[in-house]
Amino acid sequence: MTVRFSVLDLAPVAAGSTSAQALRNTLDLARHAERLGFHRYWLAEHHAMPGIASSATAVLIGQVAAATTRMRVGSGGVMLPNHAPMVVAEQFGTLEALHPGRIDLGLGRAPGTDQATARALRRSPDALSVDDFPEQVVELRNYFAADSKVTPAAGNEPPVWLLGSSGYSARLAGLLGLPFAFAHHFSAENTVPALTLYRQSFRPGALDEPYSMIGVSVTAAETDERARELAAPQALAFLRLRQGRPGPLPTPEEAAAHPYTPLERQMIDARLADQVVGGPDGVRKQLDELVGRTGVDEVMAVTQVFDHADRLRSYDILAELYPESLGAA
Repeated sequence: MTVRFSVLDLAPVAAGSTSAQALRNTLDLARHAERLGFHRYWLAEHHAMPGIASSATAVLIGQVAAATTRMRVGSGGVMLPNHAPMVVAEQFGTLEALHPGRIDLGLGRAPGTDQATARALRRSPDALSVDDFPEQVVELRNYFAADSKVTPAAGNEPPVWLLGSSGYSARLAGLLGLPFAFAHHFSAENTVPALTLYRQSFRPGALDEPYSMIGVSVTAAETDERARELAAPQALAFLRLRQGRPGPLPTPEEAAAHPYTPLERQMIDARLADQVVGGPDGVRKQLDELVGRTGVDEVMAVTQVFDHADRLRSYDILAELYPESLGAA
């Protein structure tokens, strides 16, 4: 099995830390990932979440691109309904002009936040529908045309990806001939159906053949037991988010001591069951099975653990497990 491996980063803010430290950790992880040979490094757009510092996605992409030299850098993704397509074109045209051949523009149609925050972002309660997402994608791509008057977007189009957690964006990506990235890390039950729909719908466009990637939550450690300890805080953070109580990433001790109700424990177990968690042998086995089952071309690993050193080590282990898949530009 030879697939590319990449990194998805949400700039997690750990309990007792700050967003400034989270952003410094992002730059450190990006440099580390490039040394290890990961293919691309994407930043996710979320808003009004105390545990995620990657809200100004285009700004952070520019910083990561400037701190690295080879690795592709992009958005996983820009939530297009939150923004005027022309503004996104200007931002990513600028990034592509400054870092030619290294920028990716991943687009999603979810708000990446709650409805009140979405209204604040869009400055209109009438703009909350995602029904015009296909038209927005086409409009955005037109701004990159060589004869466009939008500077510096004109002639500086980065590769455009569509992101999704259901069949909607999968089918649209196929019809437009674009690469497609599926959010397996929070919609695992829809992964195979969406990828199947993408391949069935594919028509040559930007690509001659379909190209698919999945985002996967990966927590690798020296032992299975240690990996489960490291994965527990992000599971608790996800539970609190679902309960309308988002916060910073808890400590492993807080996660272990939390008085889970039976229903909460069921939710936590279901969350962890869709993740790759374990020591080296377990991680390799789980990833091999997942790639074999989905047939994807690329895996984008997202690792949300409390201690930055443990996050670096998780990517170290992943690189050690797949040396044949890393290092290619």
